[in-house]
Amino acid sequence: MHSPLNIKAQLLNDIVRLLERNARLDVADIASALGISTDEVSRLLAELEKEKYILAYRTIFDPEKIQGKPVRAVIEVKITPERGGGFDKLSRRIAAFEEVTSCFLMSGAYDLLVFLEGESLKEVALFVSEKLATLPGVISTATHFMLKTYKEQGIIFSTPVHSRLPISP
Repeated sequence: MHSPLNIKAQLLNDIVRLLERNARLDVADIASALGISTDEVSRLLAELEKEKYILAYRTIFDPEKIQGKPVRAVIEVKITPERGGGFDKLSRRIAAFEEVTSCFLMSGAYDLLVFLEGESLKEVALFVSEKLATLPGVISTATHFMLKTYKEQGIIFSTPVHSRLPISP
């Protein structure tokens, strides 16, 4: 027999999964998919938001179709961990920059993976050289510019073309 806590946890997980696939689902659609009332869905959504399980509802845009699209870059950052704080203090400081869209602590050859957007290549380069690389504790950076998006957050941006390569004699 399932306890009420297990059932509630499963419902919360199911709501999260549905919203991951489509953040525009309305309460009635979620209720119908889960076989529960709209009032129950509203209550569970409010709980997820209050407890900060759901932080935001976002839209994914195709950068090729947006006029004035920003320059996007990924930066590998090596940093020195701080005594008593590890990587957290400097990582949070870097994540707080307006240009930074995502920041992850990584395993491997570098410590942080930083995603950012700017209006131009020059703006991104200035961010790296004047704001990021000059921070105490930043050892090195390696910047990679995103040239084309094929897939982002599970969404494929262009239909793959299945054609055979020509055979040469």
